[in-house]
Amino acid sequence: MIKVTAFNGSPRKDGNTSRAIGMVFAVLREEGIETQEVRIGGNKVRGCLSCGQCRTKKLMRCAIEDDPVNDWIEAAKEADGIILASPTYFGNVTVEMKAFIDRLGFSCGGLLRRKVGAPITVARRGGAMQTYNALMTFFGITQMVVPCSSYWNVLFGLAPGDVERDEEGIGTMRSLGTNMAWLLKKLHS
Repeated sequence: MIKVTAFNGSPRKDGNTSRAIGMVFAVLREEGIETQEVRIGGNKVRGCLSCGQCRTKKLMRCAIEDDPVNDWIEAAKEADGIILASPTYFGNVTVEMKAFIDRLGFSCGGLLRRKVGAPITVARRGGAMQTYNALMTFFGITQMVVPCSSYWNVLFGLAPGDVERDEEGIGTMRSLGTNMAWLLKKLHS
């Protein structure tokens, strides 16, 4: 069974970022793909210490053991496709998302090579493209394969549920789900 895991950088449990993920997941499930959402936002996570232990000792995990990042790294390693979704906080990803992608990339970035990855960004108004580009940069440096959509994977909304009125954004999420499913099936056939 093909599996996609979405890592949600928002601290809001059922906020707009989770709803955006749900839009993509609906299409993936229609295509018979298993989905899992992991909420990383709102957790206490440490940034990368640049200790190098993950690489020197070939741990395939982070040497920091006092937060949930290693559980998330395992979920990423087990997934065929990865969605990184973040609300826009002052023109970039949330601090939890940044800590996660830094530690994931350093500890086992090579294992992500040729997995399918897609970014999702939610913004009130501006800053979404910097957030989108930060996530895309991660996919590029880890040699992941990124399906595109009919537009950039951005939804607009402030209050919970606002993204459900962004008609163009909803279409973009559905297109992303369709393209992601197509690519995953091609790679796993």
